[in-house]
Amino acid sequence: MQPVRVLIVDDSAVTRKVVSHLLVSDPEIVVAGTAADGVEALARIPEVKPDLVTLDIEMPGMDGLDTLVAIRKLHPKLPVIMFSALTERGATATLNALARGASDYVTKPSAGGSSEFSPERVREELIRKIKSLCAARVPRPQPGALPVLAPSQPQGRIDVVAIGTSTGGPNALTALLPQFPADFPVPIVIVQHMPALFTRLLADRLNVLTRLQVHEGKEGQKLQPGEVWIAPGDFHMTVARKGIDFVLGINQNPQENSCRPAVDVLFRSVAQSYGANVLAVVLTGMGADGTRGSEAIRKAGGDVMVQDEASSVVWGMPGNIVAARLTDSIYPLDSIAPEVVRRVAMRRSLAGAARP
Repeated sequence: MQPVRVLIVDDSAVTRKVVSHLLVSDPEIVVAGTAADGVEALARIPEVKPDLVTLDIEMPGMDGLDTLVAIRKLHPKLPVIMFSALTERGATATLNALARGASDYVTKPSAGGSSEFSPERVREELIRKIKSLCAARVPRPQPGALPVLAPSQPQGRIDVVAIGTSTGGPNALTALLPQFPADFPVPIVIVQHMPALFTRLLADRLNVLTRLQVHEGKEGQKLQPGEVWIAPGDFHMTVARKGIDFVLGINQNPQENSCRPAVDVLFRSVAQSYGANVLAVVLTGMGADGTRGSEAIRKAGGDVMVQDEASSVVWGMPGNIVAARLTDSIYPLDSIAPEVVRRVAMRRSLAGAARP
């Protein structure tokens, strides 16, 4: 296998040197070149033919967002990872970059020495994302031929929708949530792998775009129909039953799957609290977070659907669930919301009609 060729774009010579040093420590990655600004980056891409570009957001002249737009016009399939500071300005710019077609992002090492954003942690995250985005696509079985797990019991009403996602998730959620009606009859709980500041800004952005009420998760918050709750970065989010109510819990228990928040944590809690009345949706994302949680949902009698490979940025999380035969169905991104709305309405209608 040929090493992955990376072009590093950053106006800081120190940052270019640091990132180069982090990457060349892995024998499967080669730094094909560097560029100090967007204009130079656009000139160097056809010259060095990178497999992936790391792109600083804040650069003088042609900044990262303008450079990204130009890259997407000239090289629409070239993976681009944004390199941003962990600040509100940096987080907002990163979400803007993702909306303009960036493949993923990595936050720069923290000046304060936080272990979460230490150089070693950033190195691990950056290398993992580079390899995931540049992995050769392996032919998968077509959805109709997949051996999915049969329902374990008669299907009852759906009382909650739980969503898990990672790489490509912000754009997937931006496409998904606006399709839900304002009177959607159940709450939606979401884990999106992101740092704390990013999840708040993502919730605020989605709240403007959708007819539902979108918030960052809060300890003790009672779940209501038509509300969407996104797990805050660096916190696991759970759901517990208290009498006739279902309430959110927030904790900083150890990471699972190298993640906090983790999809597995949320999925296990909704399986325990709602039993068979859960519909889980796993969207684009790398890794295997959500697989064990999906198993818990299936064992409780709930449903699991996943995004298909063609519409996913990375088919790691959905693909692992398919491989484990834990999914009920596979849909392209643009078909997921209509299917969720249809399934929730149908199952709640049938459950109501069945009552004496």
